[in-house]
Amino acid sequence: MFDWLSWFTDHTNSKIFALLWFFTAFVVIILYVYTGKKRKQRLESYKYIPFQEGDDEGVAGRKESRDEQRKDQA
Repeated sequence: MFDWLSWFTDHTNSKIFALLWFFTAFVVIILYVYTGKKRKQRLESYKYIPFQEGDDEGVAGRKESRDEQRKDQA
């Protein structure tokens, strides 16, 4: 009944199975990343984030405001 489990205990069979499984997962991830116009546009827009200057407070703005609050409390 559980003869198929003994197939996995042989290292030659489990290595082939693992190779095929990881290769399939790799191909699926690559297809997910590089297909779809909306996803492509969104990922392309992310490369400009470090160069954008915005009016909203980012992480640095929040850190500065916390530092000012600490100085006021002291």
